[in-house]
Amino acid sequence: MKLQNKVAAIFAANGAIAREVAIEMAKEGAFVYVSGRNLNEVKSLSDEINANVDFLSANSGQRAKTFQVDATNENEIENFLQQIIDKEGKLDIVFNGIGIRAEEGGYGTPSTTLPFETFMKPLETVLGSQFLTARIGARFIQKTETKGTILMLTASLSRLKAPFMSGITAACAGIEGLTRVLASEFGMSGIKVTCINPTAMPDTRTIQETTAQNAKTMGIPAEMMAEQMPKSSLLKSTLSTMGTAKVAAFLVSDAGAALNSHIVDVDFGTASVI
Repeated sequence: MKLQNKVAAIFAANGAIAREVAIEMAKEGAFVYVSGRNLNEVKSLSDEINANVDFLSANSGQRAKTFQVDATNENEIENFLQQIIDKEGKLDIVFNGIGIRAEEGGYGTPSTTLPFETFMKPLETVLGSQFLTARIGARFIQKTETKGTILMLTASLSRLKAPFMSGITAACAGIEGLTRVLASEFGMSGIKVTCINPTAMPDTRTIQETTAQNAKTMGIPAEMMAEQMPKSSLLKSTLSTMGTAKVAAFLVSDAGAALNSHIVDVDFGTASVI
C-alpha cells in the first residue's frame, strides 16, 4: 500500500472531493483524521471507513478518527493538528478540500453585476483556508521532522477561459501561485508542497449547481451544457471524485515525491486548459 502507516489530516472532509480522498488514503494504508464543520457528516465518513475491513491491516486499530473543525478558523486548525501530533507523534499529509456553494460565490453571475463582497468570498474562504491549513500544517511537520506533504487543491478554472466565474477563478489561480511560494519556503525543511488541479466532476453538487446557473445565464438548457463536458477532453472522458482521489493518493506517496511545486492537471487532457 502506497501510504502504509502515514498520518493524514483531511480538512472539509464532508465535501465530495475530500471525502473520496480520505477513503482512498485509508485504502492505501494511511491513518486519516477527518474533519469538517458538520460533525455528523464527517462521523458518518469515519464510520464508513472503519467498518470496511478491507481498509484495515492486522492490529492497526481504527483507520479514521473524526473532529469538528472550521478550516477558516486558525485556532481550530491548530488545536486539531496538535491533537494529531499528541496521539501519533507525527504528521505526514495535509489535504484541504474546502469549497463553497455556487450561490455563495456568485458562480454563473456576470462580472458586471457581481457584488464585490461576493467576488471576494472564494478568495477569503477557499484561498484563505488553503493558506491557513498549509502554513499551520507545515509548522507541525517541521516540529516533528517528518518531511511530509501538503497537497493543495485548485481547479481547472485557473487556466480556462470561462465566463461568469470571476471570483473562484481568481481564487484558483491564487492557490497555484501560493503552491509555488510555499514549496520554495517549506522545501528548506524537506516538506513537499504540490497542487492537484481537477477539471469539473459532474458527481459533485458544486458542479451540478454551477452548470445549472451558467446555463440559465447563457439561456441554454443545463442538459446541453452538461453534455459538453466529456467532449472537451482529448479522451472524451468525464472525471469523477474517485478518479481525483486516486491521483491525490499517489501525489502524497513516496512514489509521487518528484512532483514537488507542480500543478498536476487531472482532466483526461481537457483541450481548453492552457
